[in-house]
Amino acid sequence: MKIFKTTKTTKEYLKNNKNETIGFVPTMGALHDGHLSLIKQSKEQNDITIVSIFVNPTQFLDGEDIDKYPHKPQADEKICEIAKVDVLFVPNEKKIYFDQETKLFAPSIKAYILEGYDRPGHFDGVLQVVNKLLNIVKPTFVYFGKKDAQQLYLVKNMVEEFFLDVSVVACETIREANGLAKSSRNTYLSKEDTLKALQISKALNIAIKYVQKGEYDAATIKTKISKQLKNLYIYYVEIVDKNFNYIDKIEINNTIVLVAVNINNTRLIDNIWL
Repeated sequence: MKIFKTTKTTKEYLKNNKNETIGFVPTMGALHDGHLSLIKQSKEQNDITIVSIFVNPTQFLDGEDIDKYPHKPQADEKICEIAKVDVLFVPNEKKIYFDQETKLFAPSIKAYILEGYDRPGHFDGVLQVVNKLLNIVKPTFVYFGKKDAQQLYLVKNMVEEFFLDVSVVACETIREANGLAKSSRNTYLSKEDTLKALQISKALNIAIKYVQKGEYDAATIKTKISKQLKNLYIYYVEIVDKNFNYIDKIEINNTIVLVAVNINNTRLIDNIWL
């Protein structure tokens, strides 16, 4: 595995392998089984797999947890090595951002609902860094998890609007045996917090059960989910189509049920695709 810390060395390496397909997995580190599933899919579909680790400062708002964000460089490097990643790209902030920075702004409506409502400007930073990374790596395929559904939608939207020559691959959410969605922020949770967090997947499974019984009314299903989460601080329980339009009725194969809660100052998100 090659480890590059600059855009120049990364681009030079890729220039020498320009006839091969490139799979790219952008991450902020603290790698877990969810990231490994993306890497595995990239390895299966491409000649070269590149993983980037960069804790992007522009997507954190004032008062958020960038300084506390899990930082495990040695463990991450070992995980990538074992997973047979070809290139690990680990730039620092000065290699990605400039003093006089051209800004990229996320869509004014769909980037300011749900996650964007509580974190205004968050997706500006996400799209800013993803656009930069895609232009550095120029991958054939880039891999994102469905757990961050709004981010996935906005990245796909940006790729289409900017005419970027890359295919965005949506990968299934990976869960613990107890149903908890894998997340780097799970490391913040105590045993007691983790038990509380299990209510999230239980609540989403309630939605599945009601739809299987023929209940398609979004308001009814949101009420049932909220009742299951009544002991947690709820940021939102919402139901949208795959283009992130709010919908009143479940549309099979075109619906995402999303939940965000706060457990002991840790924001956890999860969803199911119906």
